[in-house]
Amino acid sequence: MKNLKFPSAQTILLIIAGLVTLLTWLVPAGKYDTLGYDKDSNAFTRVGINNTETLPATQESLEALAIKIPLEKFTNGDIYKPINIPNTYQKLDAKPQGFFDFVKSPVKGIIEAADIIFLVLIIGGLIGIINSTGAFDAGIGWLADVLKGREFILIILVTTLVAAGGTTFGFAEETIAFFPILIPVFLAAKYDAMVGIACIFLGSSIGTMCSTINPFSTIIASDAAGISWTTGVWGRVFMLLACTTIAIIYIIRYGKRVQNDPTKSVIYDQQQQIAALFTQSTTKIVRFTTRLRLSLFVFALCFVIMIYGVVSLEWWFVEMTATFLVGAILIGIIANIKETDFIDTFVKGAGDLLGVALIIGIARGVTVIMADGLISDTLLYYASSVTEGMNKGLFATVMTTLYAGLSFFIPSSSGMAVLTMPIMSPLADSVGVGREIVVNAYQYGMGLFYFINPTGLILASLAVVKVGFNKWLKFVMPLFIILIVFTLVVMTVSSY
Repeated sequence: MKNLKFPSAQTILLIIAGLVTLLTWLVPAGKYDTLGYDKDSNAFTRVGINNTETLPATQESLEALAIKIPLEKFTNGDIYKPINIPNTYQKLDAKPQGFFDFVKSPVKGIIEAADIIFLVLIIGGLIGIINSTGAFDAGIGWLADVLKGREFILIILVTTLVAAGGTTFGFAEETIAFFPILIPVFLAAKYDAMVGIACIFLGSSIGTMCSTINPFSTIIASDAAGISWTTGVWGRVFMLLACTTIAIIYIIRYGKRVQNDPTKSVIYDQQQQIAALFTQSTTKIVRFTTRLRLSLFVFALCFVIMIYGVVSLEWWFVEMTATFLVGAILIGIIANIKETDFIDTFVKGAGDLLGVALIIGIARGVTVIMADGLISDTLLYYASSVTEGMNKGLFATVMTTLYAGLSFFIPSSSGMAVLTMPIMSPLADSVGVGREIVVNAYQYGMGLFYFINPTGLILASLAVVKVGFNKWLKFVMPLFIILIVFTLVVMTVSSY
C-alpha cells in the first residue's frame, strides 16, 4: 500500500474524461434552442435543432419566447453569448462518444483553451527571465526581513487583495501567474507552500463565489435572470466579508502551526523538493542593486497593467499575453541578457509550465465531450425539474446544491450563467422567492465546489507548485465543510 501513489492531475482528468464519455451512453441526448444577438444586423438569431431564424431585436420578441430580460441587456453587450430559450428542450437521437472521441478530446480541449494556454506559457517565460537576473531572490530576502515576526500580515494582505480581484472582475485564470511569484515569499516567511496556494486560490475562489460587481458572473447572471445586479448585492457583500474572514483565520491558524512545527505541514515530505523548485541552489547573497530593483518594478508593472486592462480597457487573453511578453523583453534589456541566453531562458521557463498548460487543455476536453455528446442541456433540463413544489428554504438549499453539481460539467461562470439562468430563474417565481436567490445559489454553489472541482483551475494551480490533489483535499476539507454549512444557513434564512 505504501507504494501506491495518488494519480497525477493529468491522470485524474483523463479518468474523468473517460467517465463522462461513458455518461454519453447513459444520459439521453437533448438540446434547448438558443437565442443570440447580432449587433451588426441589430437582430436576434434563434438556432433550433433543425432550423435557424432571424427575429427582430424587440422586447416583444423576447416576451414571445418567455424570456424576461430587458432588450438593452443584449444591445449594450451585457449578454454577449447565446442563451437557452425556456421550454424548448427536445430529446434527440443519442450521440454517444466512442474511444476515438475520448482520445481526441484533450487535443480539442487544448485548441479551445489555446488563449489561456499561451498566457500560461508566456508567463512561464517571463518568470524564467526574472529568476535568471537574481532579482527575485534579492527582493524576497528584503521582504522576509521587513515582515520578520509579522508574517501573518502577508496572509491577510494576499488573500484580501486576491479576493478583491475576484469579486470585482473575476480574478481566476490570471492567478496562475502569481503562484511562482508569491510561493517563494511564503517560504521565506517560514510557511509551507500550502499557505501560499491557499491565500491565492482560496482568495480568488471566495472573491468570485461572492462576486459583487463581477461582470462575468453577478452582472451577466442577474441580466440573464431579468433582474438588476444590485438586487441582493448587500447580502453578497456580507458573504464576501464573512467568508474571507473565515478563510484568513483558517489559513493563519494552519500557518502558525507549520511555523512552530514544520512536521505539521500536510506537504512536509515535499518541503525540500518545493524549496528547490522555487529558490536558487546558490547560497550567495544577491545584492539588491538598482538594476534588479528596476527589473522587479517592470515585472510588477506587468500585473498592474494587466489588471487595469481587464477592468478598464476590456482586455482579454491576447492583450494580457502580449503584456507579459513585452515585460520579459524589457527585463532582458534592463538586465543586459544576451539574445541567445534570453531565448534559452525564456523557452525553459515556458517549458516549466507546459504541464500546467496541458492540464488546462485536458480539463476543457471534458466539456468538449459533453457538448459533442449532447448531454449538457439534458442535465440542466432534469436539474430544473427537481425543485417543483418545494418550500422556500429547501428550494434555496437544493438550488445551491444543483449549481455545485452542474459546475463539474460547466466550470465557466459566464457559460453557466447564460445557459442556466433563463431556465432556472423562473423557478423562483413558482416558489415565491426573489430571483436573486437563484443568482446567489448559482454563485455560491459554483464557488464552493470550485474549491475542489477537478475540471476547474485547482489541478492546474497545484501543478505549478507540484502539490498533489490529495494533499490539497486534506488541507481544505475542514474549511470547505465550514463554508458549506455557513452558506446553506445564510441561503435558507435569506429566502424567507
